Amino acid sequence: MADEYGRKWDRCLADTAVKTVTGLGVGIVFSVLFFKRRTWPVSLGSGLGLGMGYSNCQHHFRSPSLLHGHMVKEQ
Repeated sequence: MADEYGRKWDRCLADTAVKTVTGLGVGIVFSVLFFKRRTWPVSLGSGLGLGMGYSNCQHHFRSPSLLHGHMVKEQ
């Protein structure tokens, strides 16, 4: 149980980090190309990435672990 919990935490932190950095990068690109180097696109992009990562973590921790198998009908 603790091993599964640790894997979920690792997955959540990695997913959140990737989404936050991606949002930050997209925000920087939009800031430089379209918004005359204002800071709000960078903040918005990184905030959206952080929020999406947090939402995915909530989903992973609330859903039970799925076991792949076959359902056997009793006769």
